[in-house]
Amino acid sequence: MGNTEQDVGGAEPQTDWEQIQGSPEFTDLRRRLRVFVFPMTALFLVWYLLYVLLADYAHGFMGTKLFGNITVGLVFGLLQFVSTFVITGLYVRYANRKLDPVADSIRAEIEGEPRR
Repeated sequence: MGNTEQDVGGAEPQTDWEQIQGSPEFTDLRRRLRVFVFPMTALFLVWYLLYVLLADYAHGFMGTKLFGNITVGLVFGLLQFVSTFVITGLYVRYANRKLDPVADSIRAEIEGEPRR
């Protein structure tokens, strides 16, 4: 990659963003992001759609009392929030391990820092 420098009166060097976007490192970074985001989005949407469909068409099942006034529908509704936090935690862990090192490497190269 590297910089396309145009030293015009002490101006900052210009970066060739199209070259960076077409680089194998950037392509790998996009692929790694998509490997996590697309399946997790599909999984969450199916889970949410299941909840909505059960709430609309399975009143008896969703109204089943588990204990006290706690129903299956209430538990499923609360699990929607839990699943959101779980997905966020999984993404942060994935990003820290698989995305950030590649992004840091690309940024270091753009900024002209030596590779680690």
